[in-house]
Amino acid sequence: METIPKWTLDPVPGTAEYEVPLPDGLSREPSALLAAHARVLAALSGEREVTVGYVAAKGERPRPCPLTVGTGSWHDLLDQIREAGADLAAQGAEDEPAAFETVLDPHGGRGPEDTVLHVAFEEHTLRLRYRTDLLDADAAARIAGYHLTALTQLAADPDAEPGRQSLLSDDELRFQLDGLAGPHRELPDRRVHELFEARVLAHPDAVAAVQGDQEWSYQELNSRANQLGRALLTRGLRREDVVAVVMERDLDWMAAVLAVLKAGGVYLPIEPHFPAERIAATLARAGCELVLTEDGSTTTLDGADTDARVLHVDTAYAENHPDSDLGVPVSAGQLAYIYFTSGSTGEPKGAMCEHAGFLNHVHAKLDDLGVGEGQVVAQTAPQCFDISLWQLVSALLVGGRTLLVAQEVILDVPRFVDTITGGRVNVLQVVPSYLEAVLAELEQRPRELPDLHCVSVTGEAVKKELVERWFAAEPGIRLVNAYGLTETSDDTNHEVMSRVPDQDRVPLGRPVANVRVYVVDEDLSPVPLGAPGEIVFSGVCVGRGYVNDPDRTRAAFTTDPYRPGERLYRSGDHGRWLPDGKLEFLGRRDSQVKIRGFRIEIGEIENALLRVPGVRDGAVVVVGGTRLVAFCAGSARFDSAAVRERLAVSLPAYMVPSAVHWRESLPLTANGKTDRRTLTGLAGELDTAGNGSGAGRGTHAPGTASERRVAAAWAQVLGIPGDRIDRRDHFFDRGGTSLAAVKLAIALDRAITLKDVTRHPVLADLAGLLDTPAAS
Repeated sequence: METIPKWTLDPVPGTAEYEVPLPDGLSREPSALLAAHARVLAALSGEREVTVGYVAAKGERPRPCPLTVGTGSWHDLLDQIREAGADLAAQGAEDEPAAFETVLDPHGGRGPEDTVLHVAFEEHTLRLRYRTDLLDADAAARIAGYHLTALTQLAADPDAEPGRQSLLSDDELRFQLDGLAGPHRELPDRRVHELFEARVLAHPDAVAAVQGDQEWSYQELNSRANQLGRALLTRGLRREDVVAVVMERDLDWMAAVLAVLKAGGVYLPIEPHFPAERIAATLARAGCELVLTEDGSTTTLDGADTDARVLHVDTAYAENHPDSDLGVPVSAGQLAYIYFTSGSTGEPKGAMCEHAGFLNHVHAKLDDLGVGEGQVVAQTAPQCFDISLWQLVSALLVGGRTLLVAQEVILDVPRFVDTITGGRVNVLQVVPSYLEAVLAELEQRPRELPDLHCVSVTGEAVKKELVERWFAAEPGIRLVNAYGLTETSDDTNHEVMSRVPDQDRVPLGRPVANVRVYVVDEDLSPVPLGAPGEIVFSGVCVGRGYVNDPDRTRAAFTTDPYRPGERLYRSGDHGRWLPDGKLEFLGRRDSQVKIRGFRIEIGEIENALLRVPGVRDGAVVVVGGTRLVAFCAGSARFDSAAVRERLAVSLPAYMVPSAVHWRESLPLTANGKTDRRTLTGLAGELDTAGNGSGAGRGTHAPGTASERRVAAAWAQVLGIPGDRIDRRDHFFDRGGTSLAAVKLAIALDRAITLKDVTRHPVLADLAGLLDTPAAS
């Protein structure tokens, strides 16, 4: 991360100057000027340890002066500066000129022209010279103001901690709190299910939902949801009682979700295939006493140790309850749903969100993704993925229809594309790794997608290379990068793209309506514009916390210090504002590692990897606690030494990986995210085996042409060396997942299917199917 964040919408080569008079009463002592400058650099870089290019004496070249702007006082920082000054004096003048991003000259010199920011004090003037390809005049004025504020704080209270004092002007603070917030939108004083009910009255016979060959009208869906809702009420369901829905993604699931909301309950999704122990733990943590399920979805539920009552939908339908709307009062601040997410401690945590946040998020999807009357939205996400909810209900609020896409279809990419086309889907949302599989299918078998006008990607950072591939294949279909968290009622930011963005990273976009996003330091103070900090959320989107989990709730949820009474959620994500008012994702705050005393953000190295020509995907792991190892994916093999040389251009030596390994693709977890555990193990294997060369399996190496073909495809989709694949290997034991199996079928030109991989996971057996295609 650069010390001075780039901030200009119109980069022009050259330099410019900005001058401001020094107010009376501020110290002009070099030590005070250096202390103030160090504080500014720490705020701009987000780092406590900074290195200043410092001109110690008039006419000298700048020399490196490392300083730590930590938890101490201004007095402590001045003491540190005095020690650094003594060290510089003892070292003498530098023989060779050194390059610095920033230079401070308290003696008024001009300094080298290529410095990003040169700060000089001359009599009663502070003068900044800056590069106009990186900063604009407003940014220079802000930075000058930070220096004056720091000097003022030092003069006012030398015992204060500079790291806990804000440098922002009132105007900048107001802009960050209000000007960067999502636009205000008046929400209807109705709940999601009530807006659906209004649509039922408007067009009862219109098709609301489709699953395979089965269609339900608005009237039928509403009728069934009302019957289920009354069945819940007759069993004593009260306001905000939790109802677990353990069902497959089918039409009855859709009715069950609406039923829980209509009855004033709290929807808790649980996948039927979850282990019994996890189901029992989830029900207990949520305080759930009622489960809604269906025949065929109770295999593990039956084995769960729980006292919760179980209601089958067929039983509820058979009770012949009235099918009119329930009319149960449900307030905007009432709890709507709970989604459980994985926790760093290993125990899942249940994020609670209210109806107001739920409705606000659905409206954001309707607006930004272009969902309107007659539009078809594909429901593809698993029940326990929070994006499943807006996919399920958004079309129902505007007279559209929901197409429920079965999991077996999703795992067969050609069939999935045909289903999206045949179902006339207009809006689709998938994770980036699945979009890659769809693109691979379209690149191999191009076809028209005449009705699709918007594809949203979410769930993980989307890489620019994927966006480039998408618009090369489908230039007329918008791509939306959606960002948010379960704790904030799902997505809070949308970057709507009709072309490839100019930045190296794909932005997260602006906040959606009624959502406020701040980028703050550890004390929740907004950091300077463009500086890195933690992304936190305020507004209607913020949920209540984690169900029956006060400790973890206190750690992540607090009160918005700028809007008393409103909740604030700390995401743990790091990002920064861009000059166009969009948010940029920089990585997790907990992805830092320390090697040889240096604190390193893995995400920074990975972002640098993605800027290397030819690198499509990249990941960095730590081996043995001492070495950084990089894995790169690309369509063509490249020279590892050349990659390291390229990284050395933008990264300090201690951040350049000691080894770089090439793969056609990186291994993925079952959720479609980079499998870092597998890569860490692979890095160790490659280290032991001397990069894997010559490490074949002897008599058990793939022997026939079909075995070698399958082994090559395994290497491609699993990201492991081909010479370390045994003909006896089991696909799923080597890190294969359902998504990897889908990609394997594509890599083998659909000569095998997902079912073939599941039934014949051993390489030799799978290769045998290629020799006898009739068996498939």
